[in-house]
Amino acid sequence: MGLGIGIVGLPNVGKSTLFNTLTKAQNAEAANYPFCTIEPNRAVVPVPDERIEKLASLVKPARVVHSTVDFVDIAGLVKGASKGEGLGNQFLSNIRETEAIVQVVRCFDNPDVVHVDGSINPLRDIEVIETELLLSDVQILEKKIERLQKMAKGDKEAKLMLDDAEVLLKFMNEGSPASIFPEKGKETVKQLMNELRLMTSKKTIYCANVDENGLGEHNEYVKNVAKFAESRKADWIKISAKVEEELIGLSEEERYEFLESYGVKKSGLEKVIRISFHTLGLISFFTAGPKEVRAWTVSKGEKAPQAAGVIHTDFEKGFIRVEVIGYNDYVKYGSEAVCKAAGVMRVEGKEYVVQDGDVMHFLFNV
Repeated sequence: MGLGIGIVGLPNVGKSTLFNTLTKAQNAEAANYPFCTIEPNRAVVPVPDERIEKLASLVKPARVVHSTVDFVDIAGLVKGASKGEGLGNQFLSNIRETEAIVQVVRCFDNPDVVHVDGSINPLRDIEVIETELLLSDVQILEKKIERLQKMAKGDKEAKLMLDDAEVLLKFMNEGSPASIFPEKGKETVKQLMNELRLMTSKKTIYCANVDENGLGEHNEYVKNVAKFAESRKADWIKISAKVEEELIGLSEEERYEFLESYGVKKSGLEKVIRISFHTLGLISFFTAGPKEVRAWTVSKGEKAPQAAGVIHTDFEKGFIRVEVIGYNDYVKYGSEAVCKAAGVMRVEGKEYVVQDGDVMHFLFNV
C-alpha cells in the first residue's frame, strides 16, 4: 500500500530542502530564489521502524523490506496559482493523486533567505496556499456540476449527486475547505470527493520549519501554526529542514549524537512518517521468515483477509486463517517456535481486526 504525501508551500520556505532530507538524496535542487523546483520531484522512501530492525536481528532473514512512502515535492505555489500564476498551477494535479498534504510553513527569520512576500507571517502563508487549493477545487467542482446537470434530467442518482454538489460548492465558495463540510460523511458526498480527489478534502499536516535556534522552545511563529492546526483539528510538527539536511550521509551513531546536541531524539523523517500514519489512520503488520522480514501497511480497523490481500490478492480470495504473534511477545520469546510453545501464538479467522505490530502468517487455499 503506497502512502502518497504531497509537500506544498510557498517558494523559499524549505520545501525542497525538506524533500532532500526525506529522500536522503540531493535530487530536488534547493536555491535561494522562487520557482527553483520546476517539475514535481518524486521519491519512494522506506519507512523507518525500529520494530522491523529488531525482528530482523532475531530472524536473521536474507533481506529486510520496509513499508514505503511516496513523496511528491511540488513547485512553490503563489497567489493566483489556480489561475496560472507562477509555476505551481502546472502541478496541482500531482497533489490530487496523494493521500495527504504536508504544508511546509516558514517559521524563522533570516534576511539572507528571501521570502516571496517580503516578510515572515506563517498564517498569511497558510491562507495563500489554502486559498489557491480551494479555488482550484471550486473549478473542478463547477465542471462536475455542469456534467451532472446534463445527466440529471433522466437519472435520479445523478440528480441526488447534483444536489449535494451544489450544496458543497456553496459551502466552498464561502471560503471553507471540503474537509470541514458538515455533510462530508454522506455517501454521495464521499463518492463525489473521492472521484474529484478534492485537495481541500485531504488530511493536512502543518510543518513548521524553524532554524537551528528554533528546535528548543517554540517561537511565536510556531505557536501560531500550532494554534491554527488545532483549530482545524489537524496534526502539526516542528522540524528544522536545514538541520535535517546535515544528517544526510551520517552513520546512525553520528545522527543520534548530532540530534542529541540540539535536544532532539527523532529525525524529521521519522516525525513526518509517524504523524502521517496517525493522520491517515494507518498501522503496520509484519511477516517474518528466513527469506525476508517485511513491513506492510493497512488502515486501522481492517480485518485479516484485507491484510492478506495487501500481500497478494490471491491470499485474500483464498483466506482460511492467520497465525498471529504480538510484536512484544515475539521479541520477548525470540522466535516463532518458542512463541508457539509458550502459547502466545494465536489462530484467528476472517473477523480478526489487525493490530499495529502484529507478526502474521497467513494460510490460504487458491
